[in-house]
Amino acid sequence: MSAGNGSAEKRLTIEVRNLSKWFGDVVALTNVSMSIGGGVTGLLGPNGAGKSTLFKCLTGLCAPSSGRVSLLGSDPHGDPSVFKRVGICPDVDKFFEEMRGLEFVTWLARLHGMEKPPARAAAERALDRVGLTDVMHKKLGGMSKGMRQRVKFAQAIVHDPEVVFLDEPLNGMDPLARHATVSLMDALGKEGKTVVVSSHILHEVDAMSQKVILLVHGRVLAEGSVREIREAIRTKPHRIAITTPDPRGLGHRVLGLDGVIGVAFESGDRLLVDTTRPDLLFDWVTECAASQTARVDELSLTDENLEAVFQMLVG
Repeated sequence: MSAGNGSAEKRLTIEVRNLSKWFGDVVALTNVSMSIGGGVTGLLGPNGAGKSTLFKCLTGLCAPSSGRVSLLGSDPHGDPSVFKRVGICPDVDKFFEEMRGLEFVTWLARLHGMEKPPARAAAERALDRVGLTDVMHKKLGGMSKGMRQRVKFAQAIVHDPEVVFLDEPLNGMDPLARHATVSLMDALGKEGKTVVVSSHILHEVDAMSQKVILLVHGRVLAEGSVREIREAIRTKPHRIAITTPDPRGLGHRVLGLDGVIGVAFESGDRLLVDTTRPDLLFDWVTECAASQTARVDELSLTDENLEAVFQMLVG
């Protein structure tokens, strides 16, 4: 755990015992148990692992089929008062496209019970914290995917909650925005808040916290430090997708990096890189973007390769 999170870790804010959730014949979660304290906890798993369903159960948006959830000492599905102490950044976008960023976040602060002037001030602080001060008056419909992600982050922290849930918050962000967002999550954890973030990029979770929970096919596969998880998958190649105007030029440069074992090109502007050292590749691409030696529009770990990694762990 990062320095500053030690005392927070002792305070358990989320406890899950034997949680199962099914929808008709579809079983989304099976006998999930976990305890989460202050600081940042990463929830990792491929698409379909049950991460979003687990978030809904943890936040009271749906009731467990069996088992129990305790959030800040209460049942979140039966105690609406707990919502004022929780912030949620969902995976999907549900915006009023004609609203402006500041207007949207202020409106949600008002829903938390703030009066108009304090709500606007809180919204400005939250948008500044996620790096959107310069575009807070821009219409949501005209914002990029990365900006919209950060607006969702701002509304999740505008009321200064004790617990923050972030469902795939880095999707669609460029490398610099990813770095800034990861730094903000780390800062929130060091402030003593409980931050639960779902992600499929291990080295970014490493930058936030040493605690990781692996969820595969609705079950907790492993729980422990990033070092332990890295040891389990260190020999398995990862496939990184990079969207860039010059995929072939960037591909030739990438081939010289430690751990890169192959590159491929897809859809004209998409470079696929197979590497055993994704941390080095992400750091290198971020440095290129920061120094403007290469333009990178999007960076992600592909779900297909992630599924292979988790299947290896299951075996």
